[in-house]
Amino acid sequence: MASIESYVDQTVQVILQDGRIIVGYDQRTNLILADSVEREYSAEQGVEMVPLGLYVIKGDNVALVAEIDEEKDSTINYSEILAEPLPEIRY
Repeated sequence: MASIESYVDQTVQVILQDGRIIVGYDQRTNLILADSVEREYSAEQGVEMVPLGLYVIKGDNVALVAEIDEEKDSTINYSEILAEPLPEIRY
């Protein structure tokens, strides 16, 4: 996970192995996210934004970390997006 250092001081999206999607601001390389929000996807209703605040994620739970283009992200109306939630990763 040495490459996550480039995400320090950036807003990132983290997909966990249980399928949850967390968005927040990475202050350190050990995935401590400030002002984080969980995006809960549903095929029946729009994306629900659940405020989490300061959130610590153990490295074993991380499936993906990606930088978010905040300008583009702010133009998306998540309340209109219908999508099945990601399934939990199974080994």
